Amino acid sequence: MAVSSSQTAVPRNFKLLDELESGEKGSGSDGTSWGIQNEDDFSLTNWNGMIIGPLKTTFEGRLYNLQLECGANYPDICPKVRFTSRINISCVDANGFVSFAQYALYASKSGHASKFGHPT
Repeated sequence: MAVSSSQTAVPRNFKLLDELESGEKGSGSDGTSWGIQNEDDFSLTNWNGMIIGPLKTTFEGRLYNLQLECGANYPDICPKVRFTSRINISCVDANGFVSFAQYALYASKSGHASKFGHPT
């Protein structure tokens, strides 16, 4: 994990436990929820997520399910994200996998990925 002298590296599992707690205790008012896929996954690698389509968009009222895989280098490397619900967005391929490549410039300026690929 590369960090500058003014930053402290947070171990992967600490970060993931924090995000698990956020997902479990979150209000859901932002239209997202997430949690660990299998309670026996002590590596905290495989997750499920759900997004409720935002109001006043073409996605309004729709539920989108996702599978997320947080690799050994998370949060420095974005997780693999796959929509299991059909969705038509330019950054999602025919198999539902999200490409973060178009967001690389923004993510690199902000430091690292958090909240399952959302730049901080």
